Amino acid sequence: MNPTIQAALVRERLYLRSPRTVAAARQFTRDTLRAWVVTERHDEMLLCVSELATNALRYGVPRGRGYLLRLFGFEDATIRIEVHDGGPGLTRIGERPHGRGLTLVTALADEWGVLARTPGKVVWCEFRREKAHGESVPRAPDRIRRAAP
Repeated sequence: MNPTIQAALVRERLYLRSPRTVAAARQFTRDTLRAWVVTERHDEMLLCVSELATNALRYGVPRGRGYLLRLFGFEDATIRIEVHDGGPGLTRIGERPHGRGLTLVTALADEWGVLARTPGKVVWCEFRREKAHGESVPRAPDRIRRAAP
């Protein structure tokens, strides 16, 4: 990412390690999209939040820790969803025997990927949409290469 490009619209929330937080993360995203007047691709974004939060809980959040959901709105009308967790390793499609979450994210999002952080990783996805009349938020950062399937 280009650090000189700043997002004007950023919201984040930290969730503890609990299955109930997936619904809370969806509601937080729904409320954020409503506040940002984002209506197109709404359901796709909510499904991806559910999948990324569920994956973080199942595979990435150590006991006693949590995960961070961060949402960005950019000038080019891109919405970026990030889920930060403290677990080891990088996530890839087919890495887990029963998981289909990243397959859904791949099918729904325009881009997605995984970034290493210490500790853990950030799994992100982006949705491009039509820019609303008069909408003014900063440009999305240069795209980061899609994670390997």
